[in-house]
Amino acid sequence: MKVISTNIGKATTFLWNGREEQTGIFKYPTDEALFLGKMEVLKDTVIDREHHAGINKACYLFASDHYPYWRHLYPELEWNWGMFGENITLEGLDESTIRIGDIYSIGSALVQVSQPREPCYKLGVRFTNAKILKQFIDYGYSGTYVRILEEGFVKKEDQLILVEKSKNSLTVKECFQIILSKEKDPIILQKAINNHSLPEYKRERLKKYL
Repeated sequence: MKVISTNIGKATTFLWNGREEQTGIFKYPTDEALFLGKMEVLKDTVIDREHHAGINKACYLFASDHYPYWRHLYPELEWNWGMFGENITLEGLDESTIRIGDIYSIGSALVQVSQPREPCYKLGVRFTNAKILKQFIDYGYSGTYVRILEEGFVKKEDQLILVEKSKNSLTVKECFQIILSKEKDPIILQKAINNHSLPEYKRERLKKYL
């Protein structure tokens, strides 16, 4: 898996329900290498720290392979890497095979897959259409957050290289589905609850469906 683009954003102001809000979801390619810190990507903008950044969401990865699908749905938008708010756009990232807990080297950093990205209303702001939230969930390929085990720099053309595969077979795609689906598959549900690389608060929420 190869890094196609590294992306950072600045605070963008928008109107929501009659009041001004800010978001860091408007990210654009940069020629600079990104420094992946334990809590966030250096020089990136994070507004809502309750739901973004931190140990379990330090950096967001998304696949370039999904872009053609979304470009077809939204041809009127001005497209560039970073459209989904990802810090790193990767070629070959496949949520149906990557597992929660997998450990990868990328550039000089070491990262661990922690959880899928769950869309919020700000993705609708980015795409100027709230319908994308349901479309994103239905599509099923969410990209993934990673926690940073060893801080380091990542630049374009770097490779995401598997170092250690999780013994728990829960994939990012399965995790995304079990979190957001109304009908919970009991086998996938149990895998998610038993996967200690998934943040504890996520596993606790899922236990009520047992």
